[in-house]
Formats: sequence, C-alpha cells, structure tokens
Amino acid sequence: MKFEGNTLRVASNDAGIATLTLDLKDSSVNKFGAQALSELAQVVTQLGQDQSVKGLLICSAKDAFVVGADITEFLTWFQLDDEALAQKLREAHDIFTNISNLPFPTVAAINGLALGGGFELCLACDYRVMADSAKVGLPETQLGIYPGWGGTVRLPRLIGVDTACEWICGGQQKRSADALKEGAVDAVVAAADVVDSAQHLLEQVLAGKLDYQARRDALQAPMQFSPIEKMMVFESVRAVVGAKAGKHYPAPMEAIKTIEKGIFQALDKAIETEIKGFVKMAKSDVARSLVGLFLNDQQVKKAASQYRQHATDIKHGAVLGAGIMGGGIAYQSASKGTPIVMKDIRHEALDLGMSEASKLFAKQVERGKLTTDQAMQGLAKITPVLSYGEMNDVDIVVEAVVENPNIKQSVLAEAEAQLRDDAILASNTSTISISHLASALKRPENFCGMHFFNPVHRMPLVEVIRAEKTSDETIAKTVAYAQALGKTPIVVNDCPGFLVNRVLFPYFSGFSALLKDGADYQVVDKVMERFGWPMGPAYLLDVVGIDTAFHADQVMAQGFPDRMGHEGENAIDLFYELKRFGQKSGMGFYLYEQDKKGKPKKLKSEESVKLLQGLHGETNDLAEEEIIARMMIPLCIETSRCLEENIVATAAEADMGLVYGIGFPPYLGGALHYMDEMGVAAFCDLADQYQHLGKLYQPTDKMREMAAQQRRYHPY
Repeated sequence: MKFEGNTLRVASNDAGIATLTLDLKDSSVNKFGAQALSELAQVVTQLGQDQSVKGLLICSAKDAFVVGADITEFLTWFQLDDEALAQKLREAHDIFTNISNLPFPTVAAINGLALGGGFELCLACDYRVMADSAKVGLPETQLGIYPGWGGTVRLPRLIGVDTACEWICGGQQKRSADALKEGAVDAVVAAADVVDSAQHLLEQVLAGKLDYQARRDALQAPMQFSPIEKMMVFESVRAVVGAKAGKHYPAPMEAIKTIEKGIFQALDKAIETEIKGFVKMAKSDVARSLVGLFLNDQQVKKAASQYRQHATDIKHGAVLGAGIMGGGIAYQSASKGTPIVMKDIRHEALDLGMSEASKLFAKQVERGKLTTDQAMQGLAKITPVLSYGEMNDVDIVVEAVVENPNIKQSVLAEAEAQLRDDAILASNTSTISISHLASALKRPENFCGMHFFNPVHRMPLVEVIRAEKTSDETIAKTVAYAQALGKTPIVVNDCPGFLVNRVLFPYFSGFSALLKDGADYQVVDKVMERFGWPMGPAYLLDVVGIDTAFHADQVMAQGFPDRMGHEGENAIDLFYELKRFGQKSGMGFYLYEQDKKGKPKKLKSEESVKLLQGLHGETNDLAEEEIIARMMIPLCIETSRCLEENIVATAAEADMGLVYGIGFPPYLGGALHYMDEMGVAAFCDLADQYQHLGKLYQPTDKMREMAAQQRRYHPY
C-alpha cells in the first residue's frame, strides 16, 4: 500500500509491513487537526482492506511524535451543541478503534513528545517502543477537560487504575524510564534506534513469538475488581486528587468518575461514557478559561520568538547587587548556561548571593535533576566580584540594587562608564520609571527595564520595559536573554509599576479600603484564597515585604494620585513604621517561624489584630461577595487602562502577565477574560455599585463603550 498526504504518508515493504509516517507539512511539529484526522481515517480504512499488509508501524518524521490536538481548531468543536460535539468525538474514536481492531499487529515508534491525542494514538496500538529521550502524557486536565480519544478507557486497562488516575489527573509528561516501569510502553531504546527496534518487535509478533490478539482481548474487556478493591482504590485516588485539584478545577475529579464507570464496561460502552463526561467538561467556564490561557500563552511565546535570533548575542551577563534577588538572577543565568558576574560592594552580600545560588543548585541535585558535578559546573559559571574589572566584556548587566531611584541612578551611571559601548544595561526595578532612571545615562538607547519576580527560579515571567529612548535592538536582545533564561518575557511600555505592579497595587488599595471599613484581614485572606488566589492580600504583602510595598505604594501614589493616593495612615504605613516587614522580619500581618524544613510558617498575630483595631476600630462582618467585588474591581479596571494606554500591546499579554506574575487564578483566565465571561456590561454594573469608593471603582469610557456594543477583550 502507498499513500501520500499533507499530514502523513504510508509505504509497505516486501515483508508486508506498512509504515505510517506522521509528517504535517509546513509545520515543525505533528498535531491532530481536521485534515490529519481525515487522512488518518482514510488510511486506516484502506489498511484494513489491504490483504497484503501483515503489520503496521506508526512513526514520525518530526522531532516530536505528536504534540496533541490543534487547539485552535478544536476550540470550534467546543462551541458546538452537546450532540454535535459528541458526534465529532465518536468520529475520532472510530479511527482509533479501527486501528486497535486492524487484522494485523500494530506498533508505535515514539521518537519524541507524544502528548494528548498523540499518546492516545499510541495507546490504540498493540505495542509501543519509546526513545529514551522521549516523553509521553495526557495533559488535558490542565486545559479543564480530560482525554477524549480513549485515554480514560485504554490507559487504566494498560497500567492499572491508580497509576492511570495519577497520569491523567496530574497531566504531567512522563519520562521513558517511568513509562516503561509502569507498563505504558514495551521497550525503551536509543532515539536513533526507535524505528528499527519497533520494526524488529513487529517482526517478532509476526513470527508468532508474541500473542498480540490475547493482549487485545485483555485490554478491550471490562476490568475485574471486587467491591472492596474498587472502594479502596477509588477512595484513595479521590482523596489525593481532590486535595490537589481543589473546587475550581473539576476535570480531574470528573476523569476519576469516568474511569470508575468505564473500567466495568466493554470498550464501546466505556468510550460512550468518556464522550459524555468530555462534553460536560468542554462546555464548562473553566475549560474556556484554561484553553484561553493556553492560546494566550502560545500568542505571547510567538510574539517573543521574533527576538530569538538575538539570543546568541548574549554570551556573558552580569548582575549588580547580590543578596537573594541577585543570587537568584545569577543562578538562573548560570543554570541555563550563560556565565554571569555578580558584583556588590560588600563581601557579606556576595556571600549571601553565592549561598542563595548554591542552595538552588543543591536542590536540583536533591531532586535528581542534576548530578553533583553538573551543579558544581553551574555554580562555577558565577563569578562574585567587588570591582568592575571582570565586567569589561559582558554583553548585558542587570542592576538589582535597593529600590531607591537616587541609588539606582548612581549605580547605573557608574556601571555604564565601565561597560562596552554596545553593552545592554537593564534595571530590575519593580515600579520606578525606566525613562526617569535613563535620564542619568549617556547611552539611554542601550537601557531598558528587566523586571524579574521573586523567587526568580520559580516565577516564569519577566517584564521587559521599553523607555522613551530604548532602541529596538536593546529590547530584542533583552527579550532573547530572558528566553535563554527559560522565562516568558512580555514587552511593556514605561509607566510607574509597568503592567504587573500597576495592576497589583489597586488590588492592595481595595484591601486597605476593606480594612478601613472594618474587614478582618484574616477573613479577607481566606475569602480570596477560596476564590482561587494562591495567597490572600495580607499574606501576599508579608511575602512581598511591607517595606517593599510601602516604597512601591509611594511611587504608585505619585504616578497616579487621582486613584492610588490615599489620605491618612493605612495598614502598610503603620506596619512599615513599626518595622513589621513581613516574613523577612518575622512579623507583619502574621507571625513567622521556621518549620522543620527551614521554611517560614505562618502563625496568627494577636498584636496585628490589636494594631489594626487601634487604626480602624473594631472589625465588621462583610459579605463574601462584597469582599471579592471590592478586591477584584480595581484590579480589572486598571488592567483595562493598561491595555487602553498601550502599556501592554494585547489582551493576551495582559492576562498572561497577571497569571504568571502575581498568581491571578488560572481558572478565571486573567482579568480581561474574567470580565469577558461576566460580560463587560455586567462588570460595569457591578462596579457602579461601588463607585462611591473612588476612581479605582469607576470603569473607563472605553469600557462603557465596549459594554454598550457588547464587545469582548478576547476573540474566543
């Protein structure tokens, strides 16, 4: 048999072995779109009718096997009515079922990533041979859905219920060693040998040394469990998954329900069970939000990819200012292979920075991500210095000294005099205007902002801030450097706070106003954490640092006095005066002590309660809905302002900035998506109920125009 299409091709050898090669034209990866499914359906039908074919090998011409479904196409599926969506799923299932029922054995040669529908294709085959460098997985729950092409049916039968639930509900990519150990694949070989090994396995089956039909019969039949076994397995799984997923992410628990029902059904009935649950999840608000985030992430990465060619221009970096932040930046650069100089004026600071980097490398060794030798080699890429002598030939310098404009300007001017004329100078300021800092420089075109978030090694976002005189080349090289560090860069224009902190401080202002009106900060924290934030506003302020928040609040109040200024003393002012700086001082809104692992443990502070009662009076009970509205409205309106004023170029970048930068609840999709889902008109109506609280609660004219015209921020 021979077939040549736009997404795959088929050729047979003299022994009757057909090789189906996945090769999507004009794409660097294979993914399943409508055309790929159509061609696969056509080929599978022809293979089943061709009596000369004795066995089928499925492989890929790309570095990856199949990365999954084409989400941009399948988003239109989710907009169909329930029965139309179910029918689309059945048509895809028919293809995979026909593969599993072909009148000859089938083997998948997994050379690279096989995710989602790509891995489900592998599961439909009788055998799987995997490259040692490849990864497999079913990540659909991360999009608010679960596997919809047989993953919940075939994987439990293959590797066991509890392991399959962990794979599906966790949505993680699995390495070859784990996939082999847990029974998801039959062999692991070197990447160069994967196709030959798969063909050899197929020849062994054809020679009668392996019984593929017996394997099929076992995998297609209902599973056998006693009532006690079933109860023990699923109660345990539900407890673990439920604790991790939380109430805002229903897909993992729905997947467990589907698996629990499907394992006692014949294959065709189990598939219908999977389809029914998938339709339910695909229609949920959470799926729309998480799929929207995925598309936004792709758009942000695409916007940044245009600068990738400049990554090679940054061969050596430097950071000014050691300590926790400087050490974190130095570690990130060194760990990704770019040598970096770390300069400070004090030995103690350099020791702290090197200690921070050393701890981070040690953790990678503990987790098995690095060997001790690799960690030592990484640490050796950091050069601690007290003078500028080692910085004559660096390509980029990130200033990370204290958040004070006068000190920063002095350090930046001093550094510029020591650097090559074409070297880039960047400031890690979180709020101070980059154009203001540039006024002290002789080469402002080589200067920009590069705002990392703490802790550097965990937070994925870097804001790259363009000042009035910043050149395009400077932006390009800085974005490329951020990508080389494994970060997601978003280019924003200059203003106090840039994007993330400009949006965050109205959120804190909403919190301060709630305290002024008698809200209990512990109640507010619990409400916002239940709403989906990783930590409430009081706890977040303690983690950020009350001193940092105090100085940033002054910058924001000066930049936007009409809505971010405030009269009288608030909680941040009070705690700053008392040096209750949060975690770093051991007390802020809460008290902190180290746990057994040396991490700060949050404890209730009766003193904080009394201090705030002295400032604002006795606490009052406020409805949960009012707390959420008063916290979220200022944040959402300010995000819209940033888009309107071109601080951020797109709604996608704005929403991803908030999710990656401050932990905006992913299930809500970002501030602008949150308003889209509510309806901009409904959001404006809600805000109008609180307009007496000031300009932070008053929608912009553009927002009201969008509301009147029923427009959205996002196209999906």
